[in-house]
Amino acid sequence: MFSPTSLEDLALLRETVELECKLAQGQNGLGEVPKDFWPTYSAMANAHGGVVLLGVREKDGVFSIAGIPNPAKVRGDLFNNLNNPGKVSANLLTDADVQELALQGQTMLLVRIPQATRKQRPVFLNGQPLGHTYKRLNDGDRPCDEETVKRMLAEQVEDERDARILPGFGMGDIDGESLRIYRQMLKDERPGHPYLEQDDFDFMTSLRGWRRDRQTGQEGLTLAGLLMFGSWAAIQEAAPHYFVDYQERPEARAEPTWIDRLVPDGSWTGNLFEFYRRVYRKLVADLKVPFAVKDGQRQDDTPVHKALREALVNALVHADYTGRVSVLVVKRPDMFGFRNPGGLRLPIEQVIRGGESDCRNRILHQMFLLIGLGERGGSGMPRIYGGWRSQHWRPPLLSEKAEPEQTLLALHMADLLPDEVVQALRARWGARFDALDAHSRLILATAAMERTVSHSRLLELCDAHSHDLSVLLARLVRQGMLVSDGRARGTVYYLAGAALPTPEDVFSGPLLPAEGIASTIGSADSLPGGVPVGGSEHSQLSSEHSQLSSEHSQARQELRDAEGRLLSPLLDGPVLDDLVALAPGFLAELQARAAPARAGRLDMDQMQAVICAVCTGHYVTRAVLARLLDRSPDALRQTHISPMVRSGLLQLAFPSKPTHEQQAYKTGKP
Repeated sequence: MFSPTSLEDLALLRETVELECKLAQGQNGLGEVPKDFWPTYSAMANAHGGVVLLGVREKDGVFSIAGIPNPAKVRGDLFNNLNNPGKVSANLLTDADVQELALQGQTMLLVRIPQATRKQRPVFLNGQPLGHTYKRLNDGDRPCDEETVKRMLAEQVEDERDARILPGFGMGDIDGESLRIYRQMLKDERPGHPYLEQDDFDFMTSLRGWRRDRQTGQEGLTLAGLLMFGSWAAIQEAAPHYFVDYQERPEARAEPTWIDRLVPDGSWTGNLFEFYRRVYRKLVADLKVPFAVKDGQRQDDTPVHKALREALVNALVHADYTGRVSVLVVKRPDMFGFRNPGGLRLPIEQVIRGGESDCRNRILHQMFLLIGLGERGGSGMPRIYGGWRSQHWRPPLLSEKAEPEQTLLALHMADLLPDEVVQALRARWGARFDALDAHSRLILATAAMERTVSHSRLLELCDAHSHDLSVLLARLVRQGMLVSDGRARGTVYYLAGAALPTPEDVFSGPLLPAEGIASTIGSADSLPGGVPVGGSEHSQLSSEHSQLSSEHSQARQELRDAEGRLLSPLLDGPVLDDLVALAPGFLAELQARAAPARAGRLDMDQMQAVICAVCTGHYVTRAVLARLLDRSPDALRQTHISPMVRSGLLQLAFPSKPTHEQQAYKTGKP
């Protein structure tokens, strides 16, 4: 465990893990466990764990050491309460998780709170889960609503979420053609299997699609049997939230437009088996991966095919079909995306490492396994990572989203270190670049390609430890190869010699020609191959437009495109900063994109889709976006924009000023 030895280390720790600092002085100044420690304990345990420092004062990201005069008393009170079921439902801590630290002559307590297991969640307070269960969202402790608590309780007691017997449903709700094709696939995979001799009822019973409960005597179709082979009308009755969606999008952008889409529309069964068969064919069609040759024979089933097959099966068998979001599969020219409702049952690190499995829908999983689809024993995610590694593509990005609860897997088909980027960096730094370790070279290449890089972004790209990445970033800054901007978790890094634009530069300061901005690599506006670095397509703008007023002066009007959007050589796209300045036809188009938000309340996914549509092709300031969507700017930022920036759906115009009131957003490439 990382132990801070200075205030700088505390700032570093804040940047890399969930951290909460509490004064813990008590009324008499001798120290006590603060009352607000317990919601934090519940919240971190129900999320991904974290660290609480007792005896540290934090104000606006600045730390000062207050100390605890009697740490033994505080430690004793902490464990007394942890072992009191009336105070907290589960004690997750051992002695090793509570550590005394001496800093600046004062003593602090570092409390490491682990993530609770599925069987331990929800971790709640005061003997009552409803109203007293918390979860960590962003950097705050939020009380869980009743639906979330009930889902945690269901996950706790039900090892198999799909084993539930459905009263009133029978074999008449099964699609006979789906069952027939499944039989044929089983015959092809396992000729002579004894199940093949059974009639449909016995066959379904053997698959556990039909089950009898020995304790209650109840028998009938299981949820797994209906979801796998059922008709659409029956599935809708049994699982009202069930929905599966495949979208093929024409461009490498998050805008929800498609050239091919598959959803249950009455023209096919809508069940999971048919969805898998149809979608897998679409995923691998025109897949640009060379076929392998083994023993002189062409191997059509490459590691990438296997990875896509595993990712699709994973999304279907790990989904929580009581959740509020759909199963979504996206195919784009640059990536494949998979989303399923429900969070992971194991920590992300464990899932990626493999070797352990806790499948939410075990019957469905077994059904796929029987016909040769899916992996056993937690080996599926390592296979996905291995397939992508075989092509030297960027590692898959596995993540969770808390509200609504869902799991996301993004498989990008992009090289980690494109040759043209490496050559440009080598041309600038020569032997210094070659002497760097692999992770440091990756950091510099990412900064060159993406303009900035952050600690959280690097965690997505490589397997280095969080603290090690912080050390590497600090070392590259000391060596003069990177420059840092911002503080704490908002810190971003960019290549030395580059310049990050600020709102003042774009909206009120002098406009410099693109040649006046130091590019991230050298004097060119882009890397070989057209990778943008500094400057933009608007680099022809000259310094004669050196002063902008807050009004729309003639000089400013000349810096707008035909649609009325502000042009700046400091940004890689135009800025939509004033609705009045827009051409009437373009304004009408934007209003049409925003119309669903103005018409009424939307759920999270629908609202994000509208925001992506409005912000496609240009940056939009927060004030203009709020006006188009008819929402409060602050509420819009907190509820939608901030999560979309973290997930990559939106790109910041000014990365070093994330909360600036003139910040602008453009649809990104998650």
